[in-house]
Amino acid sequence: MRVLLVNMPWSPIDLPSLALGILKRSVDERTPGGRAEVLHANLEFTDWITRRTEFTGDDYEYYALSSYFLGCGDWVFSSALYDDPEWRVEEFTEAMSRKLRPSRLRMSHALHRIVPEFVRETAERIAAYGPDVVGFTSTFQQNTAALAAARQVKALAPHIVTVLGGANCDAEQGAALHRNFPFVDHVVRGEGEVAFPRLLTALAEGSDLSEVPGLCHRGADGSATANPMSTSPMPPAAILPPDYSGYFERLAASVARNWVEPKLVVEGARGCWWGEKHHCTFCGLNGSFMQFRSKSPETFYEEIMELARRHRVLDMYVVDNILDMGYLTTVLPRIVDSGYDLRLHIEIKANMRRSQLRTLADAGLIYVQPGIESLNSRVLGLMDKGVSGCQNVRMLRDGAETGLSVAWNYLHGFPGETAADYEEVIAQIPALEHLNPPVDLSARIAIERFSPYFTRPELGFSGLRAEEHYRFTYDLPEAELYDLAYVFEAPERGIGEETVASLNDALAAWKKAHADSRLTHADLGDRIVLVSRRRLFDWGVLELTDPLEVAAFRLLDQPHAPAALARKLTARLPQAVPGEAVAELLGRWRELGLVFAEGGQCVHVAPAAVNEDLLRLDFMRHLHAAPPRHGSAPARAAAAV
Repeated sequence: MRVLLVNMPWSPIDLPSLALGILKRSVDERTPGGRAEVLHANLEFTDWITRRTEFTGDDYEYYALSSYFLGCGDWVFSSALYDDPEWRVEEFTEAMSRKLRPSRLRMSHALHRIVPEFVRETAERIAAYGPDVVGFTSTFQQNTAALAAARQVKALAPHIVTVLGGANCDAEQGAALHRNFPFVDHVVRGEGEVAFPRLLTALAEGSDLSEVPGLCHRGADGSATANPMSTSPMPPAAILPPDYSGYFERLAASVARNWVEPKLVVEGARGCWWGEKHHCTFCGLNGSFMQFRSKSPETFYEEIMELARRHRVLDMYVVDNILDMGYLTTVLPRIVDSGYDLRLHIEIKANMRRSQLRTLADAGLIYVQPGIESLNSRVLGLMDKGVSGCQNVRMLRDGAETGLSVAWNYLHGFPGETAADYEEVIAQIPALEHLNPPVDLSARIAIERFSPYFTRPELGFSGLRAEEHYRFTYDLPEAELYDLAYVFEAPERGIGEETVASLNDALAAWKKAHADSRLTHADLGDRIVLVSRRRLFDWGVLELTDPLEVAAFRLLDQPHAPAALARKLTARLPQAVPGEAVAELLGRWRELGLVFAEGGQCVHVAPAAVNEDLLRLDFMRHLHAAPPRHGSAPARAAAAV
């Protein structure tokens, strides 16, 4: 059986598809008589569109990722889905003219008019290949492109079996897609490496499809049936490593090679061990299966090494929703000892210790996303995050000290939050400008399918309806859109626009000032020397020599309440330390921007002075801002390169 797996736009171009890499291997190794190939239609699109428009890598990134909550990428291909180059142009323009720059609006219109031609050419290519089955993966903004291609394939070659799967097909979403788009023969819901090979075997043998878990299929009369989904996830030992054959070769021949540095996608675990105990109220990432399961350390390590050796790529994106903490003492030390200079991206918990962060850095996991989301303990409690504001600030501080690049977002809009929850944080943001700012300004939370805010209206959101962009993308009734959608409209909760504006003004100033801001400390035993360069603090060097101050600063490496700090200082020093003295000290240090105080606790914000400081981007910016003097080290280094 010939199987063609298709990765349509807007799948990221710097990453091979993990889903299709796993499915290719599952077809080749677990399906009798099966053979699979992958069509990287996202890369085909970059070459096709750049021959016709002034389209750039930044444009692709916008439609693939940045515009997800606006739905721009899906609307672009809705013209191909409905075979109408003017499909819902008026509705899109009315909704987006307030949200998009004029140039982006014009680009969206231009793409919307032209992409039906690309879809037709892609379908003709698929039909000419002559597969028995064509499978489309759909994640994020791939839905309309995948559906449009499936429609064209079915029109050109009705005998080719069309299958849709991926994150956009989980649970009710997959059933809705199957009900409403009859040119899709089957939709695979849940973990595809189980259901897809079983579907192929059943098709080859002509056997009953009702036994394939989660499968959506049609009866002889065309009626849609959705099999019950599996009630338990597949064991980690059964998860195959991906086969990325063809991706890197196709990228090397594409104009996209000039836009991106390719990365490997690796997977050590599925689910979330924190979410099993405390599902963060806004998070819908894990879909139908929250249960955490991870590959054995030996298996995961060998997969990483084999992929690096085979493809000669050292940048890797780890898709795990959260790091298996056991890997800190098993997989990561082996990576450190391997001699491979890997650079890995990973999601972690924000309350990891400095020693654990150092292990991450040593192993090459230098890009981390710790899910910080807020610096206020009360708001974090509303999220059920299990960390405090001071712990999140400590994460930013220790990340800077250990050389990690910390990516995080600031969210607002939680039921029960108040302006007071933000005011104290906003006042202290200038003291944090030497630490990694959030990647963007604060964003109001989206209500995602599978999140507690979606499934439990008693938490504050009821009367949900599919986000606006689904209504001008699809020609479906409201009830069907509700089942198809992943993101939902809801009444705004939490803080008002005045507080949002104040927060975003402070975050924008943080982002602008970060490159030139510094605060470090050096512990010299009998004294601690602090060096500062921050725009709202007029001191440059400060020495702590008083034994009380030295001991207090060391204790504030970890968050402490003032009373606990006074008790510990009394135990360490010859004389008792009254609470008033501690309060006075903390107040003075807060004025100097040395501590962050929140939720009844304080933590110091000065990373230790380490060589990682030289890696900061503004060092390189200043280095190249002026031509080097003749014979200087930079000039010799450039000549050597």
